[in-house]
Amino acid sequence: MKVILNKDVKKLGNKGEVVTVSDGYARNYLIPRDLAKEATEGNVRQAKEKQQELVDQERRKQEEANQKKAMLEGEVLSYRTKAGSAGRLFGAITNKDLAQTILETYGLDIDKKKIEMDEHIKELGMYDIKVRLYPQVVAHIKVLVQEEE
Repeated sequence: MKVILNKDVKKLGNKGEVVTVSDGYARNYLIPRDLAKEATEGNVRQAKEKQQELVDQERRKQEEANQKKAMLEGEVLSYRTKAGSAGRLFGAITNKDLAQTILETYGLDIDKKKIEMDEHIKELGMYDIKVRLYPQVVAHIKVLVQEEE
């Protein structure tokens, strides 16, 4: 019997695939647990349309991430803050602060978890920061921290 998988099934296939299984396995295990549905012409056509829709959605997300990267790549975010005599900041600049500044400056809402920093910025100077916008799309920005006068 041919079935369309609704979910990933170990050692059988991934969601959306059409696979051939024994009648008993399909009727007694896969279909009752909503892991698969019978592969009729209508169901196969519907599964292909849904698969194409997912591919288009992924492509749109990738393009959007590339546009954001083009806006951010090579930009310099500047901060003026109070610092001690040795150049140590009173407080720190965190990835949350960077996300807020990007939102205010460029209008891009970026999750703070996507901003990769080894540790918070606690000293004056120039820093290179990675912003992971999508799995293979990474923008590099510079952060300049200067002493407030």
